[in-house]
Amino acid sequence: MPQVMVVARNFMDMVAALPAAKLDMLYDSAFICEAVLRSLPPLAKKYALQMLYVSAPVAAAAMEEWVLDEYAAKHRVAIDRLLQLRVFVEVRDRRKEVSYKMNQKFQGNMQKYLVDGGSLPREPIPSSVTARLPTLAELESFALEQWEVRMTKAYVCISYCLNATNVHSPSKGTHSFLYGKIVLLAAIDQLISSRERDKFQLIHDENFSARDGEAPRLTENGFQFLLMETNAQLWYIMREYISSAEERGVDPTELISFLLELSFHTLGEAYSLNTLTDVQRNAIRDLAELGLVKLQQGRKDSWFIPTKLATNLSASLSDSSSNKEGFVVVETNFRMYAYSTSRLHCEILRLFSRVEYQLPNLIVGSITKESLYGAFENGITAEQIISFLQQNAHPRVADKIPAVPENVTDQIRLWETDRNRVDMTLSHLYEDFPSKDMFDQCCDYARDHGCLLWEDAKKMRLIVRVEFHSEMREFLRRLR
Repeated sequence: MPQVMVVARNFMDMVAALPAAKLDMLYDSAFICEAVLRSLPPLAKKYALQMLYVSAPVAAAAMEEWVLDEYAAKHRVAIDRLLQLRVFVEVRDRRKEVSYKMNQKFQGNMQKYLVDGGSLPREPIPSSVTARLPTLAELESFALEQWEVRMTKAYVCISYCLNATNVHSPSKGTHSFLYGKIVLLAAIDQLISSRERDKFQLIHDENFSARDGEAPRLTENGFQFLLMETNAQLWYIMREYISSAEERGVDPTELISFLLELSFHTLGEAYSLNTLTDVQRNAIRDLAELGLVKLQQGRKDSWFIPTKLATNLSASLSDSSSNKEGFVVVETNFRMYAYSTSRLHCEILRLFSRVEYQLPNLIVGSITKESLYGAFENGITAEQIISFLQQNAHPRVADKIPAVPENVTDQIRLWETDRNRVDMTLSHLYEDFPSKDMFDQCCDYARDHGCLLWEDAKKMRLIVRVEFHSEMREFLRRLR
């Protein structure tokens, strides 16, 4: 069966995908320019700083001489990234030679930043107004709790039908916040498969009753989503949230700008909601649902407190991966012990293992052939399961090499290959050749193009890939 992969792109990939005009609008903000500069690969970052005070275009051939020959591949990656984010703009002269020039808005803002120094997007509220704020440990606990609640009971009642031709958005104003929250939760809508999606969920909830006798079920994307790291899940949902912004009457550029700006706030400080625009205020309430910020109400003022999830928004997935402690121990006899009180962890482990019993702080189970076959049927791959076990290995075994016993990982891969012994390839059969010479020429032609799948020289039959059929037919026509 074909594998369907959920791709959780980096935030800067989303920025790079914006039209050139909107991307240039983003560079009006110095915070966006700094966030983009931070996200660049080391060599691209060096090029950006090197070109910061160069106003004239620099020839591409001249820039290639900045690196040794063995680093040519990294040079191309750096230039491509700079062009994607429009930090560099390609210029061609009359002789069609390529040169690169720095984006004027980006250049101006970064020059000003280096001369005047950086500043915060907004000033935090004095401690005399906020009184006691949560500690960093309490904030992290809040963020994790909010996320787990959202993942374990991620469903909402909305008037949404899969077969409907039009989905009408609520009017702006009083309903914008409610609709924003719905869209935020509905970002995972495509992970759930059911005939009518008036309700949807990631994990079965005992209070949910299916309509028309059909219970919603996770798609392949849904199972893969649950096995992602928290940061990867967050990126996926934020991508969908931004993509649906126009349906809510919100400019995606303004939303991206605010989210990147949010990453420059100080972790644990309080910032007044009165300093936000209506769009930003609605977004901050939505983000509080996912634990990116914590909202608090004072006597006269309301404020938000960024958590670690929010301040890591402009970093890459690999850079923002939290160093959280794992909880899973896998033994060589395929027994599995998960030291966790989380219901979400238990439900995730059920995706590919047999949970035997659950104590207040311990989940005991085993990895069996039957449980893995069920996971493979749902589109989960062996590598995803092994990656999950390695990333969530308990600290007592995380430092060992390997963290998951080799006999277990090898067996998981073997059980997956048991189900994939036959690969189906669309093809065309050719037979009844008038001569051995024509048959040999056709075999050589298909082989040279890498499209020959099988040949029988004795009976003069051959099979080629289906996409090569038209070329082979034309080749036969020329031979005749």
